[in-house]
Amino acid sequence: MATSQPTLAQSNSSLNAPVTERASQAAHHAVDNVATKASAAEDTLRKTAAESAEAIAQKQEAIKQQLQSSYSKTRELAAQNPLATAGIAFAAGVLFTALLRRR
Repeated sequence: MATSQPTLAQSNSSLNAPVTERASQAAHHAVDNVATKASAAEDTLRKTAAESAEAIAQKQEAIKQQLQSSYSKTRELAAQNPLATAGIAFAAGVLFTALLRRR
């Protein structure tokens, strides 16, 4: 008893196919939108990270120059005033020793 009429499952799948196709297209569209937004966010993040790295490098160089300048000035002051330098070193040693003895 072969019939040429489609079964209930076949008729439902042919009716649902457009719905499934539309749902699939909507899902793909949503995924594409999310991917586009994620790509833009990634680009912004990478740009910000690169700018931050440059700013940090510049600040690091400025601090390095300030440190070298302070070091040079300290050495000059120590060379010009050796007695004061010795007095400061002695006072620092006394203070350090006093702090260690309290423990």
